[in-house]
Amino acid sequence: MSRKIFGTDGVRGMANTPPMTAETALRLGMAAGRFFRQNGQNNHRAVIGKDTRLSGYMLENALTAGLTSTGMNVLLLGPVPTPAVGRLTHSMRADLGIMISASHNPFHDNGIKLFGPDGFKLSDEDEAAIEVLMDGGIDLARPENIGRAKRIDEGRQRYVEFVKTTFPMGKRLDGLKVVVDCANGAAYKAAPEALWELGAEVIAMGVEPNGVNINDGVGSTAPEAAARRVVEEGADLGICLDGDADRVMIIDEKGRVADGDQVMALFAKHWGETGRLNHSTLVATVMSNLGLERFLAGRGMSLLRTPVGDRYVVEAMRAGGYNLGGEQSGHIVMTDYATTGDGLLAGLHFLAEMVTTGLAASELSEVFETIPQMLKNVRYTGNILPLDDENVRKVIIAGEARLNGKGRLLIRKSGTEPLIRVMAECEDEVLMADVVEEIVAEVTRVAG
Repeated sequence: MSRKIFGTDGVRGMANTPPMTAETALRLGMAAGRFFRQNGQNNHRAVIGKDTRLSGYMLENALTAGLTSTGMNVLLLGPVPTPAVGRLTHSMRADLGIMISASHNPFHDNGIKLFGPDGFKLSDEDEAAIEVLMDGGIDLARPENIGRAKRIDEGRQRYVEFVKTTFPMGKRLDGLKVVVDCANGAAYKAAPEALWELGAEVIAMGVEPNGVNINDGVGSTAPEAAARRVVEEGADLGICLDGDADRVMIIDEKGRVADGDQVMALFAKHWGETGRLNHSTLVATVMSNLGLERFLAGRGMSLLRTPVGDRYVVEAMRAGGYNLGGEQSGHIVMTDYATTGDGLLAGLHFLAEMVTTGLAASELSEVFETIPQMLKNVRYTGNILPLDDENVRKVIIAGEARLNGKGRLLIRKSGTEPLIRVMAECEDEVLMADVVEEIVAEVTRVAG
């Protein structure tokens, strides 16, 4: 079955514009409730978390109405990170978990991510089955079986306690000054609390959400502000989260930013040396730097690549029994601890490396030499996909031929925004730039 409204990470779009409307959320809640209910009793539950977007209130209420109409009881967590929803769905024995967030996107976008009872994001097949229910008739609960909704105030604290338990036994962060940028998003309380409770001196920024400032000049997609703060404060480390805190960028004491590839390389190196890396394999996407692949190969480890999207990384990890994976964009997935990317968890484990080794962040955050990489995005409108254009395909084929044996080229449609992403890697930076610019120019022409 094909999916129409679900993309690479749930349903996403501009708030109050299809598909991100209260009407769609209501229908989605009804369909998801019916999909996960297995009998007519009133003993099923769903948990709902959200980030700090203004539209979160609207979508939360609509989803709650849809779920309760099918007999689902709803537990409302309020603003919590995406990984908290995955964990609490499982630990609270819920049938379904929902996170309302558009991750790193601006406030005017929003999204709905669904988790199964095991705490993992739903498969493409389950999402397609829910869409079928949305398009058809949905059996509603009898009046006496309508579900109830309840606010759960301690959801954030449960998550904070959990992430602290993953920190090495007997270790603390005493003496370390840490800047944590919460992007005015879902972790604006949880992240500073966890770091402070472990003993760090915490300098928090991006912790004043107002509904419209999420990811606005702060967070993992705009780490420059946090980098300046690290240097100004003489901090030992900066941890930059995104709006729903499932991704992270690490900033060393010199203000240099390390992306997900470098963090994964550090963890893979340590886990490989201690026998913790399952099958000596790291799982990452096609976007990860070629330098990461060469680094792993030089140490007898492998890189398994997946399509872009942390859900596809997790699916590959579960299928192959791997326990470490992620994305260059900062999703770090450690299935020994979590069911999805967790920026705070990854930041704590980077700090654990600092505490254990006694090394500065700058000595740990540049693990391998990157191959020059260029990424450009072209926005398009309407229903015309530039990649279907014959002239665009010809330019791409020509670019691949020019890079053959010297680098690689990856062109794809974004699964979360109307963008065509053009990425190339090549040690010859002049050639790389020339190829990318030619492709971008043609895609831009077709996109209008």
